[in-house]
Amino acid sequence: MRGLDIGFRLDRQWHALRGDMEATKRPALVALARVLAETGTPYAIIGGIAVQVHRAEPRTTLDIDLAVPRLEMIPRAQLQAAGFRPGGHFSHSENWLGPEGTPVQFTDDPALAPALERTIDIELDGVRVRVIGRSDLLHEKLRAGSDPGRRRSKRLQDLADAQGLIEETPTLRPELSEAERTLLDSLLE
Repeated sequence: MRGLDIGFRLDRQWHALRGDMEATKRPALVALARVLAETGTPYAIIGGIAVQVHRAEPRTTLDIDLAVPRLEMIPRAQLQAAGFRPGGHFSHSENWLGPEGTPVQFTDDPALAPALERTIDIELDGVRVRVIGRSDLLHEKLRAGSDPGRRRSKRLQDLADAQGLIEETPTLRPELSEAERTLLDSLLE
């Protein structure tokens, strides 16, 4: 939880520097996890928050990303009752705004389906939060980092996240495919 707690503090500082009201993703994450638990919706927190959970080094992120098996499984009415508002809908993602305007992005990317079976649980304010496992996060970050359809800055952040996971947990390196090792090694050139 140390990295996640630091992430929540970084949220407050980021908002303060912009002159915004002091805010953090914590209430939205707790409310989201509560709704998903109450409705029995399978999910995994992915992206920057997952990196905060799995790494000791501080990392900030502005949104909450999560994977679900199918977008049709999103409990829309319950989310709206909890203060979430729907946003854009795309082929494999659906955007929402949580309480206090926290961006939330659901994805049903089929490549993440197996990771939904291997989540870890953390407790946050008495609520169980399901987070993608460290190994699955590493592979997902490498996949996202090699996607030419993503903005270069996002791809570089994904690759930096993957490299950081390997540096903090060297036992993950043998799990990499040859293509993944080549991709990471190319960062050092």
